[in-house]
Amino acid sequence: MTTSSQRPTGLVVRLFAVILFLIGAAYAYGGAQLASLGGSPYFIITGIAVVVSAILIWRGSAWGGWVYAAMLAYTWIWAVNEAGVDFWTLLPRLSGPFLFGLFFLTPAYKRSIVSGPRPAGFRRGIAAVFALSILGLFGWGLVKGDIHEATATHALPEAVDTYASAAPEGEWHYYGNDQHGTRFSPLTQLNPENVDKLQVAWTYRTGDYPPPEGPNRRFEVTPLKVGYSLFFCTPRNDIVALNAETGKERWRFNAKVNLRGVTGSAACRGVAYYEAPVSEPDQGTDTAQNSAGHALCTRRIIGPTVDARLLAVDAETGEACTGFGENGQVDLKKGLGEVISGYSYVSSAPQIVRGKVVIGGWISDGQSVNEPSGVIRAFDARTGAFTWAFDMGRDTYHGEPEPGEEYTRGTPNSWAPISADDELGLVYMPTGNATPDYWGGHRRDFDNKYSGSVVALDAETGAVRWSFQTIHYDVWDMDVGSQPSLIDLKVNGETVPALVQLTKRGQNFVLDRRTGKPVYEVKELPVPQGGAEAERLSKTQPFSVEMPEFSGVDPQKVTGIDETDMWGATPFDMMWCRIQYRKARWEGPLTPPGEDPIVFFPGSLGGNNWGSGSYDPERKILVANWNRVPMYLRLIPRPEADKMGLKAANGSPGTSVGGNVPQMGVPYAAGLAPFMSPLGAPCLAPPYGMVTAIDLTTKKVIWSKRSGTAEDSGVTIGKTKIKASLPIKMGIPGLGGTITTKSGLVFVAASGEQSLRAMNLATGDILWKDRLPAGGNATPMTYLSNESGRQFVVIAAGGHNLMQTQPGDYLVAYALPKAN
Repeated sequence: MTTSSQRPTGLVVRLFAVILFLIGAAYAYGGAQLASLGGSPYFIITGIAVVVSAILIWRGSAWGGWVYAAMLAYTWIWAVNEAGVDFWTLLPRLSGPFLFGLFFLTPAYKRSIVSGPRPAGFRRGIAAVFALSILGLFGWGLVKGDIHEATATHALPEAVDTYASAAPEGEWHYYGNDQHGTRFSPLTQLNPENVDKLQVAWTYRTGDYPPPEGPNRRFEVTPLKVGYSLFFCTPRNDIVALNAETGKERWRFNAKVNLRGVTGSAACRGVAYYEAPVSEPDQGTDTAQNSAGHALCTRRIIGPTVDARLLAVDAETGEACTGFGENGQVDLKKGLGEVISGYSYVSSAPQIVRGKVVIGGWISDGQSVNEPSGVIRAFDARTGAFTWAFDMGRDTYHGEPEPGEEYTRGTPNSWAPISADDELGLVYMPTGNATPDYWGGHRRDFDNKYSGSVVALDAETGAVRWSFQTIHYDVWDMDVGSQPSLIDLKVNGETVPALVQLTKRGQNFVLDRRTGKPVYEVKELPVPQGGAEAERLSKTQPFSVEMPEFSGVDPQKVTGIDETDMWGATPFDMMWCRIQYRKARWEGPLTPPGEDPIVFFPGSLGGNNWGSGSYDPERKILVANWNRVPMYLRLIPRPEADKMGLKAANGSPGTSVGGNVPQMGVPYAAGLAPFMSPLGAPCLAPPYGMVTAIDLTTKKVIWSKRSGTAEDSGVTIGKTKIKASLPIKMGIPGLGGTITTKSGLVFVAASGEQSLRAMNLATGDILWKDRLPAGGNATPMTYLSNESGRQFVVIAAGGHNLMQTQPGDYLVAYALPKAN
C-alpha cells in the first residue's frame, strides 16, 4: 500500500474524472425525479456512487476504482434481476457502465493513484471476472430463447384439406391471391431444401423515386399475375403491366392523378382483375377491338386512385375501357358533398364479387367531425354503373343520395383490404371509427354500432347480413385494418365456414362467416376506466379468450408492461423513458385518453395492421407478423390547441399516425407520437416485431420468432441516423404481410430490416434472406412463369417513413437459376 499527499497530474485522468462526475450528477438528478414518481431507486443510488468515485479519482485515491467496481457489481445484479438474460434488454443497462469501467485498467489510471489499496493481482482478477461475466451474459442472451419467442414442440400438422384455386395453376388473381384473402400458394417448386438458391431474376423501377414533385408516395403494392403478365399500381396510381418472366414493361396507363393535398402516406396497395364470363352478353365492354385484336376490355384491370376515382383499363393493351363509367373512370366523390383534396381516397385494392366491384375508402384521420362519409359502394364490373351503397347513417337505404343530399358525413370508413365469398354472396368489410379518432362524444348511435367491426354485406344489395364489433366506443384509433380471411375449420366434428379477423388490438377473432357468431369463445371483460370520457366509455371489451394474442403484453404482469420494460439506446434515454412512463397513465391495454398523457399499447400500428395474415387452408395454420410499439397520447384542450395553431386547413390533411391532430368540432385536439427516447430509440424493450404461427385447430402457438435484425436500426442525433449495423436478431416493427406456400415456406419482408426472408413453416427458422434496395414494407406474392415454368417471388421495395427504412420504387423478383 502506498500513500502520498500528491495529487494526480494526468490531464486524461482529470478529464475522465470530470466526465464521470457529470454522468453521476445526471444519473442522480434523473434518478431523484424517477424515485419521486415511485420508480426504481437504482439511478439515484448509482449516480451518487459514480459522483463519489469521480471525486476520489480526482484526488488520486484507489478507492475511486473500488467504489466504481462496487457500482458495477450492483448494476450487474440489478440488471439481471430486473430484465433477465436477454442481449437487447441488458445492452443499455450494462454496456455504458462497463465500457467506462475499462478505463480503470489503463496505465494512465494506474499511474494516477497516490493513495488507497491497489493490489495489482486482485484488481486484475476483479476485472477478469467482470469481463467474463458480461461477455457470458451477452453471449447467453444471444443464443437462448426468451419470453417473447416460442419454438415448435410438435410436428407440423398434416394436411386435412385440399386447396382448390379458381385461377389457373400458378396465377395470383386477387390482392390476397383469392377472394378469401388467404395469401396461400399451392406451388411447391420452391421448398425448404432449395429456397437458399433463390437469386434476383429482375428488378423494375416505377420512376416514383426520387419523387419528381411533392413527397414520396409509399410503394406498398402486391401485384396480380394473370397469364403472361404482372399487373400493379404505382404510388401515383399509374397501372402497369410487366412481362412476368423478364420484368420488361408491356404497357403503362397514366392515371393523371391530382396530388394536391395528398400526403406522403398515400398508397395504392393493389388492383383488381375482372374477366367477363363468356356466357354473358358483351355489355360493358367496348364494341371495338383493342390493338391486340381482341374485344376491348373483356379482360380488364380495375384500380383506385388517391384523388378518389375508379379506373378500368384493358388487360391486353392498357387502353382505357371507355364503356366503364365515363370514358373509363368512375368519380368516387359523387354523393360525398364537400371533399377537401386529400381527405378521401382509396388505398386498398377493390374486391370483385358476383360481377361487382366493391370498394371502401380512406378518410383523413383526426381532422374534424365534418369529414366525408365512409360509405361503401358497389359498381357493375362491366359498365361501372352504380349498384348499391352501404351508408351507415341510413343502413336500410342502398341507393344514391337524392339531388341536394349526400351520404352521411363523418361515418366510420372501410380502408382495409376486403374479402368476399361468391358462394354465400357476402362481402366482408373491416371498419374504422368515426372521425376524429380520440374523442367520441359527438358520435351517433349508428357510428358506435358499426365502428371497429367486420360487417358482412349482401353482395347483390348491400344489405347488412351481420356485423361483429371488435372494440366498443373506440377512442384509440383501433381501426380494423386487416383483411378478413376465410378458411373452413372442423369444430366438434362439423366443418364450419369460418372468418379469421386479426386486429390492431392484437385480439384474433374466429367467427362463423355465415352468421358472425364466434366459433371460438369471446368474452366481455372489464377494461380500464377514467380519462376524458369516463361516463361514455364501455366498461367491458370483447376478448377472444381461446385464441393466442398478438398484443405483446406479458400475462404475468398486472397491467401487461411496467417500468422494467422501459428501454433506450443508452442508460440516459432509458432513464428518460422511465420518467416519462411514470408521468403517464398506464393501467393496461385500452387505458382511456385524457388531458394527462397515457401510454397507448398496442399502439396504432398494431398488433396486426393492413398486412393481415396468411393462412394454410390445408394444414389450418395462420402465420402473421405483428407489432408491439407503444405510443404516447394526450388530449389537448381546445384553448391550448388554438394557441398552438392546431386547425384543419384546406388541402392540408395533417398526419394520420403520429403528431398533433386538430380534431375540429370536439373539445380536444390530440397529440400522438411513438413513445421514443430523445435519441430516437423506442422506450419499450425489444422485440417490436414478431412473426407467429398458430394451429387454428388446436388454437396453440406453433412458433413465434423475432422479425428482423438490427442491421438497419439505429439512433438519430439531429438529422443524422447512426445505424447499429448489427445483424443480431432484435424484432423490428414493420408494415406488410406474409405469404405461405404448400411446400412449407413463409415469405415475409415487412420489417425495418431491409430484406426479404424465407422461413420454415414448421419451425420459423430463416432458411434464406436477401438484402433489398429499399424497405420491403409490402406483402410479397408468388407465381409460375408461363415461359420458363419457374416459380417467382416478387416484393415491392419502397420503404416507409415510420419504419425509417430507405425509400425507393423497386419491384424485385426472385427465382431459382434457370439451370436449377
